[in-house]
Amino acid sequence: MARIEGLLFDKDGTILDFYRTWIPINRAMALEAARGDKELARELLKSGGHDPDTDVIAPGAVLSAGSVEAIADCFASTLGASARAELVVLISRCFGEGGAKHAVAIDGAIEHVKALAADGYRLGVATNDTIEGLFASLGQHPGLIELFDFVAGCDSGFGCKPGPGMGLAFAEAVKLSPAACAMIGDSTHDLEMAKSAGFGLRIGVLTGPAFRHDLEPHADHVIGSVHDLRELLDRCAVASA
Repeated sequence: MARIEGLLFDKDGTILDFYRTWIPINRAMALEAARGDKELARELLKSGGHDPDTDVIAPGAVLSAGSVEAIADCFASTLGASARAELVVLISRCFGEGGAKHAVAIDGAIEHVKALAADGYRLGVATNDTIEGLFASLGQHPGLIELFDFVAGCDSGFGCKPGPGMGLAFAEAVKLSPAACAMIGDSTHDLEMAKSAGFGLRIGVLTGPAFRHDLEPHADHVIGSVHDLRELLDRCAVASA
C-alpha cells in the first residue's frame, strides 16, 4: 500500500454531529415542502428514511446521505413530478440556512482534524450537501475551513457520492495519486466513492447512522470516530514501511 498523504473527509456524521445537525434541517425542509401540512411532512420524512416518531434515520437513506437532487426526486414521488424544480430550490436553501443555524461538531473532532493538519497531511472535505451548506455549517467553527486544501459539495461540478468525481478532484487538487489518499466517512456512499476513485484506504466511522455491519463490507477499517484516526494511520504507515 502506498504511503497515505491525503485525507478526504465526509462532513456530516464524520466531523459534524449528524443527528444534532440534520434532524432539525430535515424536519424544517419537509414541513416547508409540505406547505405547512404536518401529516404530509411526516409522509415526506418517512419516504426519505427519517422516522418522524423516533427521529432515527436509516443508514443509506436519502435523508441520510442523499444530494439535493436525490432528495428532490424522493419528495417529488409524493408531491408530484411538477414540484421537482421548486423542491431543488427549496432544499438547496434549507441546506444553507439549516447548516448555519444547526451545525454542531462531534466532540473533539475539530481538534483531531487540526492535529492531522499539523502532522502534514493534505486535507479535504467531500459532502453531498451543497457547497453553500458546507461553508455555512463548517463556517460556524472558526479556523476549521482553512485547514482544508479542497472542499466540494454536490453542486461543485464533480458529481455526487458514490461517484468517483469528488475523490479524483481531491487527489488532483493536492497533487497526489489516489492510491496515496484515504477517505474517512460514516456512510457506504463515502466508501464506495473511495473505491471507485482508486483510493488507497477506505475508513468508516461509527458516528453517523450506519452500523459496523453496514460499513465493514466496504471499508478497509472501521473505527469509532475521527478520534481514533491518527492511531490507525500510524499503524498503517508502519505496516506499509
